Amino acid sequence: MSITKKATVFAVGLGLVTLSACGSSDSGSDSSDAGSKTVTLVSHNSWAVSKGVLAAFEKQSGYKVKVLEDGDAGQAVNKAILTKDNPQGDVFFGVDNTLLSRALDNDLFQSYEAKGSDQILPEFRVDQDKHRVTPVDTGDICVNYDKAYFSEHKLAPPTSYDDLIKPEYKDLLVTENAATSSPGLGFLLGSAAKYGDEGWQDYWKKLKANGVKVVDGWEQAYNEEFSGSAGGKKAKADRPLVVSYASSPPAEVIYADPKPTSAPTGVADGTCFRQVEYAGLLNNARNTEGGKALLDFLLTKTFQDDMPLNMFVYPVREAAQVPAEFTKYGPRAENPETMDPAKIADNRDDWVKSWTSLVLK
Repeated sequence: MSITKKATVFAVGLGLVTLSACGSSDSGSDSSDAGSKTVTLVSHNSWAVSKGVLAAFEKQSGYKVKVLEDGDAGQAVNKAILTKDNPQGDVFFGVDNTLLSRALDNDLFQSYEAKGSDQILPEFRVDQDKHRVTPVDTGDICVNYDKAYFSEHKLAPPTSYDDLIKPEYKDLLVTENAATSSPGLGFLLGSAAKYGDEGWQDYWKKLKANGVKVVDGWEQAYNEEFSGSAGGKKAKADRPLVVSYASSPPAEVIYADPKPTSAPTGVADGTCFRQVEYAGLLNNARNTEGGKALLDFLLTKTFQDDMPLNMFVYPVREAAQVPAEFTKYGPRAENPETMDPAKIADNRDDWVKSWTSLVLK
C-alpha cells in the first residue's frame, strides 16, 4: 500500500463518500512563502484521515492542509521527481521501500528529523544519518482470494508463490504493472526474494504461461478485475485472485452494509512482501515550517491510532493501537518476504526492465 490500498478506494468501490475530501486536484501549491498558513501534502490516491483528527491538527498548528493526489504510488513518485525543482507541495507521503532509493538518489527530500522519531519501532527506521524520510506506516502486499469462488468450484485457494503456477489456477490471477504500481513492484520483489536473482525470471515465465493478467494499478486490479471485492462484484469481475494487501479483507467487512460475520476474501499467507511507507519534506518546498509541523503530526499517537481504519495499514509508532478488525480478519503475515533496501536499489530498475520484456511483450 498501497499498500495499499486503502480506505478511499475501498469506499469508492462501495459507493461511499471518500474520506480525503479535504484534498484538492488543483495543480501547484498555495504556499507562496515560508509564512504561508497552507501546507500542501502530495500523495498517492489512498491518503485518508478522519476529519476530526485533521481539524484538530489544523486548529492546534494554525496550518490549513491541502492534499494533492497523484495516482498510484509509482506514478506519484515519478511525478514528484520530475517536478522536484518546482514541487507541487511541501511534504510527499507514500514513497515505500520498493521505491525509496529512487527518491533519495534524485534528492527529492531535505533533511528533517520529525518529533516523535524516537517512538518509531526500530525495524522501520532508515536513513538515520540524514533523516530525509520519516516512516509512517507498514503493511504486507499479498495475493487475496475470493472465498466464494473457491468454495463454489470446490478448489482449495492457493497459499504460496508455487501454487500460483499450478494448472488449477490458470487464468485466475490479476496483478499490477511492476513499472507503474507499488503493489505490482512489491509482488515482483517478493518473487525475487523467494526465488533468487535468476530464479524469479523462470517463475514469471511460468506465471505468464499460466495466464496472469497485468493491469496498470491497484484500483483497477482490485475494484474492476477481482471478483471478491465489492467493486469487482459490481463490475462482474472474473478474476478470483488479485495482488493486494493483507489488510484488504478487514476493509471488505468494515465497509459492507450489512456487515458479514466473516470476510468474503482471504489472504494467501505464503505470497506476502512487507512494505513500509515514508513521508518527507520536499526540497524547494515553499512552506518548510508547515511541512515540518505536518511531518510531526504524522508521527503523533493520535494520527497513528487513527490511520489503520482510514488507510488500512499498520502504524509504525510504539504502543499505537491496532484495530480488533485487523487481528480478526487480516492479521499480519508471519513470515513475509523482505529485501534489503540496498539490494532493491542495486537491482530494481534492471529487474523491472527484464520483467517488462518478459511479461508485457
